[in-house]
Amino acid sequence: MKIIVAGAGEVGFHLAKLLSFESQDITLIDTNRDCLAHADTHLDIRVVRGDATSISVLQDSRVADTDLVIAVTSSETTNITVCVLAKQLGAKRTIARISNTEFIDRKDEVGFTKFGIDELISPESLASSEIELLLNQSAFNDTYEFENGALTMIGLSLSRTSAFVGKSVKEVAKIYPDLKYVPIALQRFGTQYTLIPRGDTQFKEGDQVYFTTVKNGVEQIFKLTGKVRQEIKNVMILGGSKIGYKTAKDLCKSSFNVKLIESSKDKAFEIADDIPGCLVINGDGRNVDLLTEESIEDMDAFISVTGNSETNIMSCLVAKSKGVKKAIALVENMDYFQLSHSIGIDTLINKKLLAANNIFRYVRKGEVVAMTKLNNMNAELLEFQVSSHSKVCNKKIKDLDFPVSAIIGGVIRNGEGIIALGDFEIKNGDRVVVCCLPQSIGKVEKLFI
Repeated sequence: MKIIVAGAGEVGFHLAKLLSFESQDITLIDTNRDCLAHADTHLDIRVVRGDATSISVLQDSRVADTDLVIAVTSSETTNITVCVLAKQLGAKRTIARISNTEFIDRKDEVGFTKFGIDELISPESLASSEIELLLNQSAFNDTYEFENGALTMIGLSLSRTSAFVGKSVKEVAKIYPDLKYVPIALQRFGTQYTLIPRGDTQFKEGDQVYFTTVKNGVEQIFKLTGKVRQEIKNVMILGGSKIGYKTAKDLCKSSFNVKLIESSKDKAFEIADDIPGCLVINGDGRNVDLLTEESIEDMDAFISVTGNSETNIMSCLVAKSKGVKKAIALVENMDYFQLSHSIGIDTLINKKLLAANNIFRYVRKGEVVAMTKLNNMNAELLEFQVSSHSKVCNKKIKDLDFPVSAIIGGVIRNGEGIIALGDFEIKNGDRVVVCCLPQSIGKVEKLFI
């Protein structure tokens, strides 16, 4: 697949890196010589120095033969212009990164596809949505919903009191025959090795396990894993960044009690004017005395989304030490992800990874409707749309030549989530959720083409 990435900043470089690992034909365009030199040295890609809104630069990048153009510069005006030009010059599909979330909320009304923009993504909006979902599923450290919750993926760490610990997948299924769930991935405590669970795989204390379940299955998993549904009402947000602002606005709409701490006086007044339901405090959130004054111990959740990863991690650790139930930190450094559970923070989020997940489904073969990478794990969760010519169509799951390093987590049929076992027959129009390790992605994709 031939892909042009416009913008060699954090998101652009991260995307180019992930895509180059998959042997895609990548061209990275940017005006910054240093950024391009870094990318050229570290990645197996082609770099072009120039303005991505220049027709000659796009033509030099062979835009007419390109399958996908991804514009992720820091300027949304540039990104929109690049996509419009690229489509006119022959690119098959275009994706623009934007910061004005109103564009996404009203994209059908405006009709961006008429201008040549196939998809809009906002890393800030994705991060804000992820935070709200994590607060709603507060006992878990990673969640993802398919088709408005018809199927839900939840990730959690098994405690000693969990009913699963010491039992195999088969044994749990026998003891709890009505439990509607599938364990799709597992990582042993203290290791970085991801397993796709099979019938004889045994659950152990400290395992980070991912399940898919239907709407009413979430409550069952709460009980059996020893997790307690914690009602979250009072939320403190550190940092009035775009993510902090959007999260505060969305949470206030959902009737949460929100306090936001922002160090810039002007920005603090601006946010207070824009979000009347949010209590905005002008101060340095790294000051423990200020956090204590603002009753951090009475908070149910603490979300740190300043521009500094270390500040976010340290302030979340302070919040946990004060008894806050849920702490979420925004981090830029991907290496920090491995540390989240061992240092005691519930969840780390990374907007580059969220944006990459959103874009990656356009790179996957087959009709991929949604996709996410599992936190801290070397596995992907893909939602495929089954067509009449897909190899899986009209076949039972047990008859499929499915790789052992992949598993079907569930099927959505007519908007209803189904935990599908061996005798289930996949039909045209079904949406199939698959979890797979990198080595099996190619084989799984071929089944859905």
